[in-house]
Amino acid sequence: MVITGLTEYANLLYLINRNLNLINQPSRMKLLLLSICLILLSFTLKAQDKETILKILNTQETAWNKGDIDGFMKYYWKSDSLMFIGSKGPTYGWNATYNRYKKTYPDKATMGTTKFGVLKVDLIDATNAFVLSSWNLTREKDPIGGFFTLWFRKIEGNWVIVCDHTS
Repeated sequence: MVITGLTEYANLLYLINRNLNLINQPSRMKLLLLSICLILLSFTLKAQDKETILKILNTQETAWNKGDIDGFMKYYWKSDSLMFIGSKGPTYGWNATYNRYKKTYPDKATMGTTKFGVLKVDLIDATNAFVLSSWNLTREKDPIGGFFTLWFRKIEGNWVIVCDHTS
């Protein structure tokens, strides 16, 4: 169970306390302390997961600004089920997405430098997260920008992008 707010935390403590009357006093205290510890651990893990996702985005931004598409793609799911949706429609699979980036951005001048403006990182559950961000490319000829949404999934203990919609 992932506790997402103080209201859920208070409700859970109320339910635990209400049902503790059925248990003897020493066991009741142990159960209450264990419950509080588990709830605090849940908050801590959630904060760590958000921090990890923000670090991934920062790493991607840095790789892009170095002209390193390989480094930028490091956190995309290496699967045929990866989905990228851009202005020309969906692209499926890691290889196809990688090739699309290489074709669209063949050199550092075309890539320019990017800046992300992360607006939201929502952990949906312990293995899924949603990101909303703006992006801006600064380049000599035609600066461009827009927004992207990312679906991150924790696979084998690592957060990876399984779906990217950029417009």
